[in-house]
Amino acid sequence: MNMANKMNLDLVEISPNAEPPVCKLIDYKKFIYDQKKKQKAIKSKAVKVVVKELRFGPNTGEHDFNFKLRHAKKFLEDGFKVKAFVFFRGRTIIFKEQGEILLLKLAQALEDVGVVEQMPSLEGKKMIMIVTAKKKK
Repeated sequence: MNMANKMNLDLVEISPNAEPPVCKLIDYKKFIYDQKKKQKAIKSKAVKVVVKELRFGPNTGEHDFNFKLRHAKKFLEDGFKVKAFVFFRGRTIIFKEQGEILLLKLAQALEDVGVVEQMPSLEGKKMIMIVTAKKKK
């Protein structure tokens, strides 16, 4: 403690259970500052996953499907995830099979650029499917 006071540093106990206990003379505020800086650097290097959504109706036409398919391909090529869903409004819930067929057709068309992460599943009034971009070599 006397050495720490003379050097204007802090005495920090590193491992109290060791025999004898291990202590270190450091500037505690600088230590915490460096720790926060390292955490921030790690956080900035982390990959941020962006999810793009595509909304379909159960009776979506061929032209609209192809239009959205082109968008989905572009999103996957840019490295985004695509969340495609069929939204059932009112009595259209009776067309569940059509919605599932539509999503499976989309998955088949996106086979070359993406991988299906989550198969079509009905959640409330939405049937959702998630497609992830294939890993680039």
